[in-house]
Amino acid sequence: MNPYHQSLILIGMPGAGKSTIGLLLAKHLAKDFVDTDLLIQLEHRKTLQDILHEQGYLALREHEEKILLDINSSNHIIATGGSVVYSEPAMQHLKKLGPIIFLDVAIHELEQRINNLSTRGIASAPGQTFAEIYLERRPLYLRFADIIIDCNGKTQEQLVDEVICHEAEDFAAAQDA
Repeated sequence: MNPYHQSLILIGMPGAGKSTIGLLLAKHLAKDFVDTDLLIQLEHRKTLQDILHEQGYLALREHEEKILLDINSSNHIIATGGSVVYSEPAMQHLKKLGPIIFLDVAIHELEQRINNLSTRGIASAPGQTFAEIYLERRPLYLRFADIIIDCNGKTQEQLVDEVICHEAEDFAAAQDA
């Protein structure tokens, strides 16, 4: 696939900035934007938190996997839910659409950003703390990531520039191959 037509897939913890950075990237790169959490909510006509309360975290992960496997979009910025990395099939499917970009944010920064943990709709086991979720998910994000963006201490503009720079480098490398 021509790198200019490939999608960029953003993964990371809740509060990492996937939706915010994704929208900015879409504007800068003239790509469409998709937030998979919103797709789940639209399909089920409920918030993620309502799905969690009514059906449980495993059902929310199943809904997320189904939505992701149905995405076949080129030239998009795709902001995924934080639990996407629990689905091997979904991650392999997304890798076919473009590079997986992990927005890596330190736990203390994430905890400062998230003030609505109980209503945010995080697909995690009952009673699991945010720190436990972080420790469980971070190795999965690292495993699936094609590009790791260290987000600590950087502005939104710096992060957008860094992702764009990586995309340009990947395009140049593909042209040389």
